[in-house]
Amino acid sequence: MFLLRGLKSSIIIAPWRSAVRTLKVAVVGAGGGIGQPLSLLIRRCPGVDELALHDLSETKGIAADLSHVSQRGKVVGFTGEEGLEPALTAADVVVVAAGMPRLPGMQRDDLMAANGRVAIKVATAVSKASPGALLAFITNPINMIVPTAAAVLKAHGNYDPRRLFGVTTLDVVRSKKFIGDSMNISPDEVTIPVIGGHAGITILPLISQCQPVFKGGSKETQSLTHRIQEAGTEVVNAKAGKGSATLSMAFAGAHFVGSLLRGLGGQEGVVECAFVASELTNAPFLVSPLELGRDGIQRYLPLPQMSDSEKGALEKLLPILRQNAEEGIQFAKNYLKEKSASPVPAALP
Repeated sequence: MFLLRGLKSSIIIAPWRSAVRTLKVAVVGAGGGIGQPLSLLIRRCPGVDELALHDLSETKGIAADLSHVSQRGKVVGFTGEEGLEPALTAADVVVVAAGMPRLPGMQRDDLMAANGRVAIKVATAVSKASPGALLAFITNPINMIVPTAAAVLKAHGNYDPRRLFGVTTLDVVRSKKFIGDSMNISPDEVTIPVIGGHAGITILPLISQCQPVFKGGSKETQSLTHRIQEAGTEVVNAKAGKGSATLSMAFAGAHFVGSLLRGLGGQEGVVECAFVASELTNAPFLVSPLELGRDGIQRYLPLPQMSDSEKGALEKLLPILRQNAEEGIQFAKNYLKEKSASPVPAALP
């Protein structure tokens, strides 16, 4: 039986009872709609000795504001492209919320054109300033951003697949909420793995593996699955073109960072789903359950059991993930060719 441990707000807003080593967390995009609440929630994570905030616009005010929170540790703001490497220097965890939000009718290629460059710049800066950091991307489109970052890290000789993550925790958060509401129970009582990718039909909540057992029929299961897959569009439409999911994403992102910190601190049994390099299927990157530890991914857990319909859905999404990975890697190759007269290393993934 698969259990997704945690995902309760107490991880974010209440102190841990066990001691953890002090760590530095850097938030890239700290001034944005996700970045500010994300930084606040991370500020409340015990064990964070330094919180570095970076954005292209001024972050000193945000840093000063957060420095008044009654929590141990310091908060430092960094601004502009010249401030990126100093912000990331000696970071243990780098979480990236920078980039353009998805707007109504926006095509994936349009979003990638803007945000792919963000991923490349951050991955390059991490390679120089904090090569041992755990690097977690919130920036969309995750299905392409993570392969892009992997290619850049590999080109710089700093690619460790156990340290690179696409944060898909919001899909789990939404699944727990929607299923909990449907079953008239607290979302905190729900555990469910969500595998695949982080867009549309690539998001695959395994409702057959939900605990407590979901007793709805196939029609209700299909309806819930569709809502989880299209929940991002639901928020984009509700905001009438003025943004995408920010607060719920900050909540989910802070939870994932909290889990990374618990793993770094030596806590055992920390399990999350995330988009990572994978050998579980024929897609090179996949959301799957992972056990986190001192080096990032401590153990790749096997895919949970699936119903026949879920197996069919997985087969349909894998070609999309393969194509997304190829496009992300090609994006990185093209960018690196533009920026350098020297050949792009043949060893790109």
